[in-house]
Amino acid sequence: MLDTVGVSDIEQLFDEIPANLRSRPLQHIPPAMSEQEISRLMLQRAEQDGRPLCFIGAGAYEHHIPAAVWQIVTRGEFYSAYTPYQAEASQGTLQLIYEFQSMMTALMAMDVSNASLYDGGSALAEAVLMAIRANRKSKSQRVLVPTTVHPAYRDTARTIAGNQHIELLELPYDEQGGHVSMDSLADYEGEDIAALVIAQPNFFGVLEDVDALTDWAHRNGAMVIAVVNPVAMALLKPPGRWGEKGADIAVGEGQPLGVPLSSGGPYFGFMCSKQQHVRQMPGRLVGRTVDRDGRAGYTLTLQAREQHIRRSKATSNICTNQGLLVTAATIHMALLGGEGLRRVALACHANTRRLVEKLSSAYLRPRFDRPCFHEVVMTSSLPLKRLLRPLYAHNLQPGYVLSDDYPELGEALLVCATETKTEDDLELYRDYLARAIDKQVSAGCPVQPKMA
Repeated sequence: MLDTVGVSDIEQLFDEIPANLRSRPLQHIPPAMSEQEISRLMLQRAEQDGRPLCFIGAGAYEHHIPAAVWQIVTRGEFYSAYTPYQAEASQGTLQLIYEFQSMMTALMAMDVSNASLYDGGSALAEAVLMAIRANRKSKSQRVLVPTTVHPAYRDTARTIAGNQHIELLELPYDEQGGHVSMDSLADYEGEDIAALVIAQPNFFGVLEDVDALTDWAHRNGAMVIAVVNPVAMALLKPPGRWGEKGADIAVGEGQPLGVPLSSGGPYFGFMCSKQQHVRQMPGRLVGRTVDRDGRAGYTLTLQAREQHIRRSKATSNICTNQGLLVTAATIHMALLGGEGLRRVALACHANTRRLVEKLSSAYLRPRFDRPCFHEVVMTSSLPLKRLLRPLYAHNLQPGYVLSDDYPELGEALLVCATETKTEDDLELYRDYLARAIDKQVSAGCPVQPKMA
């Protein structure tokens, strides 16, 4: 190739680039390895990671995924990250996305669904932008966001929406119940608020009074953005039935639907809404139609392309690899069905309750007194950093420490048990924790006074 174009080496191809602009050779890069050598290296590193017994939830959940899900997803017909630009030529992909949208609208009791977003956090940010566009009665750009919404979601929404001059006002949670009380909304009664965000369950696992919050928002001219766990919606009242009119937009993280925990991603976000807001919805929408011969066909609808020229008018969120995860979620939901998802939710709830009962003691107890789903905040009278160190050493992840996100809770741990946890797993956690507590108490570790 070099001979054909008339140059002596690769460097001569780039001789027009000034030397001071060229990057230096990469340093500390090891010599090339063969396929066998690199496979051996990656296997060794994977073994170092181990397979810890995990009781962390906090927005990412370890669920059982039927083997058929990823066996089908990785077939050549599906194993593509993106809807082709000539979308209508990909009828199989479009039909699958249409089925996904249909399942999500049924699960959320909403009218329409898009084909996915990046993740749960960006889905909330997009919902905030969508609510500002859609709520034409509101002249403000103020959105109420409870501090019980996932901290990472709030950060993402603040980063994306905050730079567009949208004000996100935080609502405090009730110290006894861990939920948003109606009293916290009193200061905003009668004010111009564009939207209210409601998490169900919230980050603490606590169930919110969604009916009262939704009706308050609508009485005050605000739209309602629901942030929900899709598995929980198989058991709890879905957003479309909250209050008298239902939520306007429902978003969340789709990872619990057939996506494994894999070093932090990739995940995908979902979004549903009422029919009247569909033209403000970002991302792809697939519709079902018939051709001139009466045969069913699928097509991208309402928007010809995902890219928009004017950022201020854009309603787009360009998703690439999330399409593959939507495929997994669709197959997962099809295999489980509504009753299967409900059984998963019931098993998660039962396991979490059993875990809390086993862990509760004079030194560790639940922080809030309201009904919970999936996870529970436990407060410790012993310093968690020292208490949990032996558990980490035994390859057990005991939960999510809340001190960075909620310092006011003191020594607080968010624990979660999904349907994948057995009675032996729960007993093992209890035994390791009991030994750690005994060791700390015997060593004279200072005990904090119990919280009221």
